[in-house]
Amino acid sequence: MAASSPPAFIHAIEHSGIGDWMRSNVMAMPWVNAAHVLCVTLVFGSVLVVDLRLLGLLDRGRTVTGISREMLRLTWSAFAGAAISGALFFSANATTYWFNTAFRFKMLAIALAGVNMLVFQTATFRSVAAWDRDTPPRAARIAGALSILIWVSVIVLGRVIGFTKSVDVTVPDNVDFDFSAGP
Repeated sequence: MAASSPPAFIHAIEHSGIGDWMRSNVMAMPWVNAAHVLCVTLVFGSVLVVDLRLLGLLDRGRTVTGISREMLRLTWSAFAGAAISGALFFSANATTYWFNTAFRFKMLAIALAGVNMLVFQTATFRSVAAWDRDTPPRAARIAGALSILIWVSVIVLGRVIGFTKSVDVTVPDNVDFDFSAGP
């Protein structure tokens, strides 16, 4: 395999029915983009609420467990929506994304967010009963700060991708841009 050739599965994703549909449907990209931005915003917003509580900067009168429980459903629903819309984006230009450094760093940042959450849940959060209503311990504050930093990185890298990838903007033969005839 040459350095400029993606693995076969990347080629298969890009030339799948979904990839072809994303490239040939004029409305697919804008709607998927809107859904992706909304979902990522909801992920970050819901995670930020919990992280700010861990840092002692928000709702210090409320328990960490209460805030976490309230945000969890929104966070995971929004994450699922972001993953689905992101996969749709990827399918349209899989080869381009595969070789894009910002995309690779974004995927790494998402993985790091998962590791940060896993470590927090399996180590620090186990003792939450002792600090649920008080100032969280140092490990929880570090996890909250890292989470904010990582998710901001995910967002920034997502924006960078749009400015660093080349896209085949060839209009497919079956798309008609003649709007002069009206509806």
